[in-house]
Amino acid sequence: MATGVAGVGLYWRSKLLQKTNFNSPTSPSFGRFAVKMAVSVDEKTNNYTLKKSEEAFNAAKELMPGGVNSPVRAFKSVGEQPIVMDSVKGSRMWDIDGNEYIDYVGSWGPAIIGHADDEILAALAETMKKGTSFGAPCLLENVLAEMVISAVPSIEMVRFVNSGTEACMGVIRLARAFTGREKIIKFEGCYHGHADPFLVKAGSGVATLGLPDSPGVPKAVTSETLTSPFNDIPTVKELFEKNKGEIAAVILEPVVGNSGFITPNPGFLDDLRRITKENDALLIFDEVMTGFRLAYGGAQEYFGITPDLTTLRKIIGGGLPVGAYGGKREIMEMVAPAGPMYQAGTLSGNPLAMNAGIHTLKRLKELGSYDYLNKITSELVRGIVDGGKRAGHAMCGGYINGMFGFFFTDGPVYNFEDAKKSDASKFARFYRGMLQEGVYFAPSQFEAGFTSLAHTAEDIQQTVAAAEKVFRQL
Repeated sequence: MATGVAGVGLYWRSKLLQKTNFNSPTSPSFGRFAVKMAVSVDEKTNNYTLKKSEEAFNAAKELMPGGVNSPVRAFKSVGEQPIVMDSVKGSRMWDIDGNEYIDYVGSWGPAIIGHADDEILAALAETMKKGTSFGAPCLLENVLAEMVISAVPSIEMVRFVNSGTEACMGVIRLARAFTGREKIIKFEGCYHGHADPFLVKAGSGVATLGLPDSPGVPKAVTSETLTSPFNDIPTVKELFEKNKGEIAAVILEPVVGNSGFITPNPGFLDDLRRITKENDALLIFDEVMTGFRLAYGGAQEYFGITPDLTTLRKIIGGGLPVGAYGGKREIMEMVAPAGPMYQAGTLSGNPLAMNAGIHTLKRLKELGSYDYLNKITSELVRGIVDGGKRAGHAMCGGYINGMFGFFFTDGPVYNFEDAKKSDASKFARFYRGMLQEGVYFAPSQFEAGFTSLAHTAEDIQQTVAAAEKVFRQL
């Protein structure tokens, strides 16, 4: 159990593409659909350019809504065009223009041991020889399940799914089935995927794009979702008082990563645990981000608070699509086919994701992994925040092992309303400057950052130096 929170402040290929010759500008389809790739990605220019990314994105906008498959990738909040990536390795990323970046997005969290790890790639190659999906049980599911159960304090049984959204959908249905109640409490700025019940005062892309909710979500679906500011126990108590015997569960990110990096105040998680028990409601930790990142047992190990149910994703699949929810045996035995609550998935527990997760967790369990993450992340955040302050900018930030964030405000930042006080326009200018210096952060003030075991001391030093340069130019 940790005694405190470290920080400063609070801290395929389609028929269309088969017809397209990407190497021939005379191709009849070239002008509209093809990405112009006359120059090899390996040929780097002296000046930072995103010409090929721009061409690729313009083509993508004819094919996909907004040109992307997840909204924050559109870079709208930072006033920049999306960067189309070509490859990753270790702590680095390369785009199709040949630009190299030190990466602090980590595929938005899974790459905790580094991108394209050689051992994982070798394991996946061997697994693929047997097939990529069975639609039937495989032994690897048992192995990863045992590892997750042994690591996460609240999990006695686990169900694998394919995404964080799916995990959160399943866990809420389970909580309602187990308690016989329908209402849930979530916190403003906490993002639990794009399922209808959660798109109420959500964080992540909803916050980044300035969307209060989402069209297409029926009012009847969200009417059972109650909200409170993060770190606000009085409001939680009031909600329970006004809805006596009706609340099935409280769900939260124990450390918020979808409104920027926001930590729980001392006693906040303890109070939630006590209040939910007193009201026969379930406490759910959404550890899609924090699971196996803040500690091997996640935020619940770090803070010493055991919820009833937990959701996981990202790290447990080593970068492949995966998700999971788990908890006490008496609750999980409600899930079909053991019990009456139905949930299913064709690709759930597929051998590739299971094996990647197994190898990732093995590496994380090695002695010193989290000490190393803590060391480099502390140096990164302190370097950036101190550098910003020296240059005359209002800043605060924080970190816990391999997760971090910073805001352009004096802070402290206790909740989403506080996070919104950050100077988003200044962050956008800072973000663009850092790209030109070869550093890749999440393209939104309202997203946490991630370090990995592949990041080196030199990476951190280079990043801090780049930040100091950009700060002077803001």
